Amino acid sequence: MSEKLTSQMAIEMEDKYGAHNYHPLPVVLSRGKGSFVWDVEGKRYFDFLSAYSAVNQGHCHPRIINAMVDQAKTLTLTSRAFYNDALGPYEKFITEFFGYDKVLPMNTGAEADETAIKLCRKWAYDIKGVEPNKAKIIVCEGNFHGRTTTIISMSTDPDARGGFGPYTPGFEIVPYNDLPALEKALEDTNVAGFLVEPIQGEAGVYVPGDGYIKKAFDLCKAKNVLFIADEVQTGIARTGKLLACDHEDVRPDIVILGKALSGGVFPVSAVLADDDIMMVIKPGQHGSTFGGNPIAAKVAIAALQVIKDENLAERAEEMGKIFREEMRNLKSDMVQLVRGKGLLNAIIIEPKNGKEAWDVCVKMADNGLLAKPTHQHIIRFAPPLVISEVELREALEIIKKSILSFE
Repeated sequence: MSEKLTSQMAIEMEDKYGAHNYHPLPVVLSRGKGSFVWDVEGKRYFDFLSAYSAVNQGHCHPRIINAMVDQAKTLTLTSRAFYNDALGPYEKFITEFFGYDKVLPMNTGAEADETAIKLCRKWAYDIKGVEPNKAKIIVCEGNFHGRTTTIISMSTDPDARGGFGPYTPGFEIVPYNDLPALEKALEDTNVAGFLVEPIQGEAGVYVPGDGYIKKAFDLCKAKNVLFIADEVQTGIARTGKLLACDHEDVRPDIVILGKALSGGVFPVSAVLADDDIMMVIKPGQHGSTFGGNPIAAKVAIAALQVIKDENLAERAEEMGKIFREEMRNLKSDMVQLVRGKGLLNAIIIEPKNGKEAWDVCVKMADNGLLAKPTHQHIIRFAPPLVISEVELREALEIIKKSILSFE
């Protein structure tokens, strides 16, 4: 009989055999249900990261799991060399769900971002009339769209970008939440698109000023520039609306989705656009072996149906208000600022007695709640949207207790 795996054993194995491209909290998880996860020793934690908002519907939601298992028993992958009986119904479902003519299915958020970039550039040449190889896409400081070579070429994060050049050209970086800077950049007739996160998640849940998204959209429309919303983290009800752009009644030209599109059980991403944009891509110009596979199709339908049937956008809005109110009332010198929308929130930590955001997260883990710092001084809080008010208030007491322990 083999030796029972302990947390320390699992950590040591990852350290020895895995690439060191992550720095996880020292917690080894083995089970999840709803808002909770358990480590290999059986300790229960509130999950306040939700796999970076991939698990909006809660861990192992039975409807989503059943959809995956049922399809996996029948047909898993055909590639797009052939039709399959799951993809068409999924494409009809998701385009009607979000109100677009077409969807291009992919697997990961980064792949979907890359797809949107290619789509925007092709549109620029075929429809807008930009000279070949001259198309530009405007992006924002502090952006996070993934870690492919092209995407890090537009990053301003030294860790993501440094040491991986040469970089892909064709991007202009402007400050986030700065309309005059965007307006100036849009004067260039070679600009094809503006790629933006409605809320910058990885940057520390940076919420732009009221009206920024709508005004940015209007500026793009005036210059015949595509407004491309990266809703990989902010979409699928996380911020209190189905899409974060819905807060300002903006319908992007291109929407990028991933993460919670599958409820966290399978890699599923998608790019949505209308025919006048999507149809510039012809056979052979883009694709993915796994994109649009039968399991992904069934899982995504189930995941979106759960969002609708369980009113998770409305729940995120209601629970988010409670979270921010409680955290803003906490009397602690360590909490500099609380910000967010729906159940995507962050607190800015002021170091105290040599203790920083990482130390707070370690203390919260000790007390039974998991969250992770971003940019060293910011803690992001994003529990599954299925969390109840009773559970949320219990979790808030853990967060408060952990922070106050450093006073």
